[in-house]
Formats: sequence, C-alpha cells, structure tokens
Amino acid sequence: MHARTWLAVSAVLLTAGCAAEKHPVAVPAAEPVTVPVAAASSGGACRLLDFAVIAKHTGGTFDVAAAVDKGDTHTCVVRAEQALLPELTLTVTDTSIDTSTFTMDVLPRGAKKITKLGKIAYRRTVPKSGKAGPAAEVGWLATEGRLVTLHWACPAGTATAEADKLAPKLVDLAKALDTRKL
Repeated sequence: MHARTWLAVSAVLLTAGCAAEKHPVAVPAAEPVTVPVAAASSGGACRLLDFAVIAKHTGGTFDVAAAVDKGDTHTCVVRAEQALLPELTLTVTDTSIDTSTFTMDVLPRGAKKITKLGKIAYRRTVPKSGKAGPAAEVGWLATEGRLVTLHWACPAGTATAEADKLAPKLVDLAKALDTRKL
C-alpha cells in the first residue's frame, strides 16, 4: 500500500512541472567591464615594466604597452590609451662591449654620468626640434652584458626644462628595473 501511494504521489509531483512554460524574462545586458592589463602581458621588454612602478617613479600614467623582439634587441613602448605622447620606450640589447667601448661609442656628447646604475650609465635631455617635443633619456651598460635605454618623448610644446626635470626620475625608474629577468 505504501509503495502504491508513494508511486502516485511521485507521478503527480513529476507531471505537475509539465504545465505550459512561462515566457523568459528579458534581462538588460550588463555594462562592459574594463579590466586593467599589466604592461608585462605584452611580453618582450615589457615584462620588465609595470604601470604602477612607472607612475611611482615618474608621475606618468600609462595604460597601453606594445613589445617587439628583433634578434638580440627587446623593445617596449608604453603610452596612455587616449594620447600619442608622452611615450616611454625601453630598449634592451645583448652586447659584449665593455665600459671603455661604451664611453667611446655609446655615451652621447654632453650627457651626465650616473653612478650606481649598471657598470656605467648616463642621462641626458634632448631639446625639442621641429614638430618633436623634448625627450629625456637614460642609458646604461647592465652588469649582465646588456645595453639598456629608457627614452621619454614629451609632446610638442613641452618646455625642455620639463624634460630636464624628468631625467632624474627616469634614473630612479632605471634603478628599479631588473634586466636579468628578461
């Protein structure tokens, strides 16, 4: 008797859900979510950069990175999505040069030497010319045999003095980079 009652109740419960289906309710589409992407996700020399670290040392805010590797040279360019400039370029090249060759062939005329960055290092400001704005640059020979440059291109109309103020900040950023991780 219990088995028949149990079967009857089960049949009623199972068939009760077979009534006409309700129409689906339209749900509004969710707003797209913007997810910040790390510079390192672009690969190449961008693996050495982090947007937050750049902002901490230079005050510049970037959110787009692109990398390219060609032979022994690894390059990363970072920009703000909505602006062409400023632009920060990191270039790392494997090399076998020594400090004397760096001084004779790489060190730009008029550049200021920097201490406590690689084997030998410099910083310089490139004045604006034509339609191009000024630039700040730091270059060094890393201890593991890599030639590295950080180049900050300023927008046209920027005073050379502004790029001059930026050069020591680039030195701080350069000291935070570990080129051995490339």
